[in-house]
Amino acid sequence: MRVALGKFACTGIETHIGDDIPAGVRKALFHYAAKLKAGRSPIEVPRFLPDRDLSDAAVDFELIVDAETEAMLEREAQRQQTTTTRLVAHTVLTYLAEIEFLGSSRVLRTL
Repeated sequence: MRVALGKFACTGIETHIGDDIPAGVRKALFHYAAKLKAGRSPIEVPRFLPDRDLSDAAVDFELIVDAETEAMLEREAQRQQTTTTRLVAHTVLTYLAEIEFLGSSRVLRTL
């Protein structure tokens, strides 16, 4: 599966997950796939953002995931009428936002 991420997503992975970008992407994808398996509706890819030219991506690589997860993500991309590559980038950003939110909510609870 093709992964193309901008600098913002890469920095988020490095900050919250670690320096291994592919491992961070894999965590985000498995988290997203677990939501799909559980029947939870994930946040959809925003319609107001146009498909961007992937030539300016900070990283661009092939990520191998299990066949079930890949098929599930491909079906979800079709359902959302987007590309799998765009869904992967969205999944990473959504995962990072959830991590950030959970960290913020812990801080808020201690105030």
